[in-house]
Amino acid sequence: MLKHGFFSFHIVQSSPWPLLTSLSFFFSMIGLIECIYFYFFSYTFLVGNLLLLLTLWGWMRDMVRESTLEGMHTLKVQNGLKMGFILFIISEIFFFLSFFWGLYYVSISPSLEWPHLNISPINPLKIPLLGTIILISSGVSITWCHHLILEGTKPIFSFLSTILLGLTFTIIQLLEYYETSFSMCDGAFGSFFFVSTGFHGIHVIIGSFFLIFSFFRLIGNHFSSFHHVGFEAAVWYWHFVDVVWLLLYLSAYWWAW
Repeated sequence: MLKHGFFSFHIVQSSPWPLLTSLSFFFSMIGLIECIYFYFFSYTFLVGNLLLLLTLWGWMRDMVRESTLEGMHTLKVQNGLKMGFILFIISEIFFFLSFFWGLYYVSISPSLEWPHLNISPINPLKIPLLGTIILISSGVSITWCHHLILEGTKPIFSFLSTILLGLTFTIIQLLEYYETSFSMCDGAFGSFFFVSTGFHGIHVIIGSFFLIFSFFRLIGNHFSSFHHVGFEAAVWYWHFVDVVWLLLYLSAYWWAW
């Protein structure tokens, strides 16, 4: 079968993207450590993130070429991609689970106050509530967008609404960081708050990038009512981001208030 080409799997050619993605992520983490340790903005962090976005864009472009132009993504390949992305989301669940485990372990310890003395937690009914409403609204709009694609229409308005809501949430989160009266150095609470919400913010940025890429594919008529694996992966990822934020809202804001 392999000799004559009659098989259902796509034999992927050699690609530079996995190595480049790993190197970009490595430089991003080095830059993040510089920002935290030396208290200044690191250009290594900026360059690493830009390279990461460029490599992800190139990787996605090659996948689009393989699926849309070359027709390499058969039904078995699509199922394999879906299963791989589900396993990726499961790994992300365990990643955030470690943060929540540490939070509740420290917060219910009988020998400590939560939050610690001289720390004024953020009011959950102000900026955090606004961010929650915006992110939940984006989840509703992307679900409606998925429904319209299944019906065979091109939901440009709902797609753009989701992207704009995601970017608005990121801006609100940055403004919230500037207004906090505590820092990452203020005990376990400060560390948990900035690390967990910071990593969630990174996931929101990646999810927004994923949605923007899918939007250009929608404009290019790459999706149909029966074949839109890339868009489905973006929807799953965005819903995962929504659920994590709801748990963070309850844990980092309400639990500490």
